[in-house]
Amino acid sequence: METLKQATESARDRYVAANPLSQAADRHAEQFLPGGNTRSVLHYEPFPLTMVAGEGAELVDLDGHRYVDFVGEYSAGLFGHSDETIKSAVTAALDKGIVMGAPTSYERELAGLLCNRFPSIEQIRFCNSGTEANLMALTTARVVTGREKILVFNGAYHGGVIKFPNGDSVHNVPYDFLFAEFNDTEGTADLIRRTGDELAAVIVEPILGAGGNIPGSREFMGMLRLVTREIGALLIFDEVKTARLGPSGVQGMLGITPDLTTLGKFIGGGLPTGAFGGKAEFMAHYNPKLAGNWNHAGTFNNNACSMAAGSAAMSNIYTQERAREFFDWSENFRISLNDMFATRSVPMYCNGMGSIFAIHFSSKPTRRTSDISTGCQSLRPLLHMELLLEGVLVCSRGDLFMSLPMTEAHLSTARTALEKFIDRYRPLISMVLEVA
Repeated sequence: METLKQATESARDRYVAANPLSQAADRHAEQFLPGGNTRSVLHYEPFPLTMVAGEGAELVDLDGHRYVDFVGEYSAGLFGHSDETIKSAVTAALDKGIVMGAPTSYERELAGLLCNRFPSIEQIRFCNSGTEANLMALTTARVVTGREKILVFNGAYHGGVIKFPNGDSVHNVPYDFLFAEFNDTEGTADLIRRTGDELAAVIVEPILGAGGNIPGSREFMGMLRLVTREIGALLIFDEVKTARLGPSGVQGMLGITPDLTTLGKFIGGGLPTGAFGGKAEFMAHYNPKLAGNWNHAGTFNNNACSMAAGSAAMSNIYTQERAREFFDWSENFRISLNDMFATRSVPMYCNGMGSIFAIHFSSKPTRRTSDISTGCQSLRPLLHMELLLEGVLVCSRGDLFMSLPMTEAHLSTARTALEKFIDRYRPLISMVLEVA
């Protein structure tokens, strides 16, 4: 039997042979961009594909290969690549003027749609990204409470300067972070209580995204609401990704109302935007009509293209009913993959919920980041290469994000590619996991 190293090298050799133009483009870009790249998560060995066109749920690369797009811009690409309603809204906004330097009807309409949709959002402010939204939410919590400490979770990602893949990161903002283990109900409750009146906020993703798409248990999330309220800290739900799940995000599914919620680019039809909102008593601090208000700047906070696209997307496309239908459809697909893994007796599992999930090399759901084995981590590059070679574009770390234009045919392509992978590598998978 070939080793994992041999199998991975063989897959990469086939990938290189199939993508000479992408390889050349990557090498040329190294002159001007460090590593030929300006977004670290998109890099993988031996080089990333260069995409030249997208339509619906499909992408075409420089070498002419077509892919089913399960990267989905890491959840922001909910609407795919060519939705006519969104394109028309952006075109109309461009025709009327790009930078108004004033409030517009677009942002006011979108604000109303979002406040009426998410239980925790009484008032909202827009910004340019999920990163900005989380920075503003954390800053709000620190000033409102007069406290400094922020509790975060190992493996969490809240933006380019608020990420914790293995604890703190050199690029993180210099906040006073405390670290807890996701889904550790008792340990986290104890840490919150011990920190007491020094803790400004707990920020949590209802599904730990970059950490492996691990859903927070109902018990764990409910504890966070109870104990933060008990000690006077704010609870922030980072639903930058998960707000697309169901009619009102994961908070709606759980029936838990955080103090503040952050949202990401899907609310702008996939264009650059973000938002933070919550209780009116907290958001009132940003009211410029009140004395002592806090200034909230950002030239493109209400840019016409994103606001127009978002208004069209959230009112005419991704209604609450459509969100409910899409969740059920995508969750059925995720479950069907797990059924297929079990039937074929291979230790693989789709962790997550609905249209957001990740493939783990395990026979059961992953509950904590510490549950992810070194064997699982080492098998992911092989899976990634083989799926790319079968025309299925997935994130290199194992994430899959579904989009509205996907059809049963797209899902069948992904299922068939996974079946081929299993048939070819089942003995190798078992061997690697046993050694690890």
